[in-house]
Amino acid sequence: MQRSPWKVRYFLDTEFTSFDDCQLISLAIVGEDGREFYAECSDFDRALCSDFVNATVLPQLGQFPGRSIPFLQIRQELGEWLSTIPKKPKPVLCADFMGDLTLLNHVIGGKLPQGWKEDLVAQRIDQQRLANYFAIHGGNHHALHDARANALAYR
Repeated sequence: MQRSPWKVRYFLDTEFTSFDDCQLISLAIVGEDGREFYAECSDFDRALCSDFVNATVLPQLGQFPGRSIPFLQIRQELGEWLSTIPKKPKPVLCADFMGDLTLLNHVIGGKLPQGWKEDLVAQRIDQQRLANYFAIHGGNHHALHDARANALAYR
């Protein structure tokens, strides 16, 4: 559900190998307008994954057939997807972690297209609504589920 006639929020989440050796594992963007993008990187270096990622993130991969693709294909598809988003109302990319925005900029090879704004929204995520989402749908630490949960829990 769209909250503002002047802007549409898109919620970003990523999963990555570790904080020390950060490579993309998966990326999701969920819009208030119903648009979604999701991809899993098929060519990340599994040897770089932290114990947490091995135990929690990797077992959740593969839920969306056809979305495990090489990094350069993610770059291309994401760039094409971003270019389809209308500039009016103004698109705002929301993340609850600055590292997600940094990783997104790496994936697209630069900054967001002109007209986009970025917003860190961790303080505006209702933790009870977030917990309720995961209690119903599961998927905590899966990029698409996390992005959907943040979109729902944003206040």
